Amino acid sequence: MLSAKLRWRGCLARALAAGALSFATLHGGPAGASTLVRTTSGPVTGFVSGNELKYLGIPYAAPPVGALRWKPPAPVAPWSAPLAATHFGPHCPQAASPFGKPSTTEACLFLNVFTPASRWSVRARRPVMVWIHGGAFVVGESDDYDPAKLVARGVDVVTLNYRLGALGFLALPSLDAEGHLFANYGLLDQQAALEWVRRNIAAFGGDPNRVTVFGESAGGASVMSQLVSPLATGTFQRAIIESGAYANTPTRAEAEATGAAYATAEGCASLSDACMRGLSVTALLGDEPSGYVPTVDGTILPVNPKVAIANGTFNRVPVIDGSNGEEFRLFTALDFDLVSGPITAATYPYALAAEVGSAAAPLVLAQYPLSAYPTPDLANSAALTDGTFSCNALFLDQSLSHYVPTFAYEFSDVNAPELFLPPVSFPYEAAHASEIQYLFNVAAAFPQPLSAEQMRLSNSMVQFWTTFAAFGNPVIADGTLWFPFVRQIGNMVDLNTPHDANFTSFNTEHQCAFWNALLMPPTPMAVQDPRHPMVRGR
Repeated sequence: MLSAKLRWRGCLARALAAGALSFATLHGGPAGASTLVRTTSGPVTGFVSGNELKYLGIPYAAPPVGALRWKPPAPVAPWSAPLAATHFGPHCPQAASPFGKPSTTEACLFLNVFTPASRWSVRARRPVMVWIHGGAFVVGESDDYDPAKLVARGVDVVTLNYRLGALGFLALPSLDAEGHLFANYGLLDQQAALEWVRRNIAAFGGDPNRVTVFGESAGGASVMSQLVSPLATGTFQRAIIESGAYANTPTRAEAEATGAAYATAEGCASLSDACMRGLSVTALLGDEPSGYVPTVDGTILPVNPKVAIANGTFNRVPVIDGSNGEEFRLFTALDFDLVSGPITAATYPYALAAEVGSAAAPLVLAQYPLSAYPTPDLANSAALTDGTFSCNALFLDQSLSHYVPTFAYEFSDVNAPELFLPPVSFPYEAAHASEIQYLFNVAAAFPQPLSAEQMRLSNSMVQFWTTFAAFGNPVIADGTLWFPFVRQIGNMVDLNTPHDANFTSFNTEHQCAFWNALLMPPTPMAVQDPRHPMVRGR
């Protein structure tokens, strides 16, 4: 069977290289064709921009305002006159940050559809890719990601807004007792958008049976959450997780305790739902605690996602999963260099303790001594890249690959431009979020062009992502195959200039045996059933 699979992939690679399955040949249509599309809610018209046909600001759910605040997304009111989908809708409430524009508009549940300008297929419907933006679940918007590179390969791309911060992820006893799905409102928004895609994307030329959900950072963690949510079953057929395997997932009790403290700080000591719904968005943002993430609520997320995946209770679709070589350099810059200056030898132990806890900090300090790194900043970044991102991604690969085709990668271009933060005392290299610009044209505070060599890497990554969306196997036109992850080998693709299709030293380079022993004990179920890979989670 393995040899048959290899022969099939070889034929596919040769066909792609020869152009026999080129996306460009699959799609065409009459020049000047109408942009009118009829959705289940009403007709919309778009516009042509370059090689893209864009439909911006389509409402996929009712505005979550007033009595609908902290409620599951409700159906949007239908319309009859064509909606001019020519501008992005308002994005969800958030404070100003390097990664998102400020907003106080709760009526924000909009999505955008991007298709090839010659959108009408003559042979087959196009694969669909649904992008979930990152931003730590508190900032970000759909507007910042132009998918022209992906669309040029013959896919439809959908980007979306979802509720953020307390408005998207507040757990509070009085709200949670109202008899509806609760706490994970942002995840429910994403599911409502995926349902909209399933109902409507065929009208745009897309294939509702070939939907890839993908995202980065909080978007990647969202994808992981949708993988394990029973409510998302059937809404997508493939998944891509970029730097998203790191998120903690609090229990309902933990989340409700955080919510109660927040409500009290807001002047709602009674924890009344009426009091909370009566607060202004400005007031909610002013006292909003950091660290909002999805909650194990029992229904939307029945259990911790990492436990569910390790035990096979998830939506079993092919997955691409990966991380960046120097993820935490972005956060070292953001939390230290750009606030109070570089970390010093004296403050290094405290910087580690803030992330791993005071009990584990001495062990991490011994494993990552200052003598092994040029500066404390780089020591801190190396330790927390490994412990927070890299090893969590590896453990996710190990769990997923027990059940589904899993394609693992590390993005490691040390010259990747830093688009969001100004220069600091150390090079950013392949920091968190630096791979996004290789897939999208990104709105950025510090825009920099990719070099010719980086454009070649970008083209390869776009080809990997879009062939995965089309066929469930990432292949590029020169015949390079990306083989599924094998736990015993630890094989990955190293996305670099040039890329290495058989990278196997990730485990050693990121010291995952240390982090395995320190922070990631196995769950009881994983121990009881030796067929299941060890579940790791912070």
